[in-house]
Amino acid sequence: MGRATVGTLVKTAFRLRVAGAGNVPESGGALLAYNHISVLDALFVALPIIERGRAVHFFVLSEDFERPIVGWGLRKTGQIPIRRGFGDWSAIETSAGVLKGGMLAGIAPEGTIGEGAELLPGQKGAARIALMGGAPVIPVGLWGTQRRWPKSGLSLSLPVRPTVAVFYGEPIHTEGDPKRRPDVQALTDRIMEDIAGLVAQARRGSQPAPHSSPGQGAEGRPTS
Repeated sequence: MGRATVGTLVKTAFRLRVAGAGNVPESGGALLAYNHISVLDALFVALPIIERGRAVHFFVLSEDFERPIVGWGLRKTGQIPIRRGFGDWSAIETSAGVLKGGMLAGIAPEGTIGEGAELLPGQKGAARIALMGGAPVIPVGLWGTQRRWPKSGLSLSLPVRPTVAVFYGEPIHTEGDPKRRPDVQALTDRIMEDIAGLVAQARRGSQPAPHSSPGQGAEGRPTS
C-alpha cells in the first residue's frame, strides 16, 4: 500500500521517462550506482524497479537514522545504515553481504549532492562493495529531480510537473580484489564513466519531445 501511494504521488507531481530498466536483473544481487543531484534521486531510481517486482535497499549515512521522522522512515523502508567514509572493512563486508544475499542495493558514488553540471569525483566505496559482494554494478543516470529539489532546497518554480528521466545502463561485471587499490580504482573509473554517459542521455530524455506521439516518452515508454 505504501509503495503504491508513493508511486501515485510521484507520477502526479512529475513526468517520468525510463529507459533500460530491463538491464536490472530479475533475480540475484546487484548494485545500482547513480549520480546524485537531489534528495529525491533514490526514489526515482527505485520506483521503476519496484514496479517490476523488486525492492531496492539504499545505503544511507548512519547519522540520518538518528533524525526524527526521517530515521523512522528509513528503518521502516529497510534502508541500510553506513558510516561516513567507509573507513573500516567491517562496514564494507556488511554492505557486501546485502549483495551476497541476492538483494538489490543502491548507492551514489559521489557521496554527496552535487550541482549537476559535472559529476563529483567518485568515491571508492561502491567499487569495494561490488567487488567484495561479487555482484554486477548497474550504472544509472538521471536528470530532472534537481528542478524540484536541488542542492539548495525545495523549489516551487515552473514547470508544475517537471520531467525526470532515468536511464539504466548495461551491467558492469566486476573482477578484482576489493583490497587492491588498482582494481578498486579501475572499477570506480568505469562506473563513473558509464554514469556520465547515461546522465548525458537522461538530460536529453528529460527535454520536451515535440515530435513524439502524445503520451510517449523515452524509447516509446508512456510518460506519467
